[in-house]
Amino acid sequence: AQDRVTLGWGRMFSNDGIGDGKDRWRTGSYTISRVRGRSWSGALPATFGEILEFRARTDIIAPESLRFVPPGDRRYAGVLTFGLHTHFDMKGFETSLGADLAITGPQNRLSDVQEALHDIFGATPPLVASSQIPNGFYPTLVVETGRRFDLGGTAHLRPFVEVQAGLETFVRGGFDLSFGSYGSGALMLRDQASGQRYRAVAGGLTPGLTFSLGGDIARVFDSAILPDGGAAVLSDTRSRLRAGVAWQGERASAFYGLSWLGREFEGQRDDQLVGSLSLTLRF
Repeated sequence: AQDRVTLGWGRMFSNDGIGDGKDRWRTGSYTISRVRGRSWSGALPATFGEILEFRARTDIIAPESLRFVPPGDRRYAGVLTFGLHTHFDMKGFETSLGADLAITGPQNRLSDVQEALHDIFGATPPLVASSQIPNGFYPTLVVETGRRFDLGGTAHLRPFVEVQAGLETFVRGGFDLSFGSYGSGALMLRDQASGQRYRAVAGGLTPGLTFSLGGDIARVFDSAILPDGGAAVLSDTRSRLRAGVAWQGERASAFYGLSWLGREFEGQRDDQLVGSLSLTLRF
């Protein structure tokens, strides 16, 4: 039997500083994925557990102001997540199934990290972190399944359904549309904050540009970061739209995407735009 090896790494940084330029709500996240398996053929295996993804993620979620919480606004939340996911083909459907442990509250020290970074760049410190969501541990299950359809040339459509239970519990449906070869033969993963997809295992590295579009809507049942009885009342639906462009060179690639995030709680004064960035260098 072959030993498992590292097949690839995926990374995605999302921040409203490279989106609408405002520091609020889904303000920042960073995801890193390490994918292990025996080999990669350019397509998902049919065997559950053959491809494993070890994922770590940070999310910083804030009210509209970092100085004080406006009436009816959400509380500050820092979420540190570690997870194990497997990716496989289930009768023609690209399927991902995994478990995460989400850690909330001052214990994860994310508010301290944000304060240090804002101090370096001369930005407003997160004073609202003093009343952040309390310490907690939330086991979370996530499953996504979708099917890719070739539309001719390098155009592809992928409808998908996602179900999550734990830190936030919801059912989500949506689609991704791409024009180009960036994801051809690759293992593509989804960034939870923005909905953008990022490449974790490379397939064909054909130089050029790839454009992507997507959108989804979720029915949300509960949320530990928008808890019952708080000033901010959880909305039962959540919508996202996104667009992105990926550049593939001979030894490097880059992706930038822009995501529109709809309101997540009743009384949220506005929606927001979040930018996402992923860079890969091959030495």
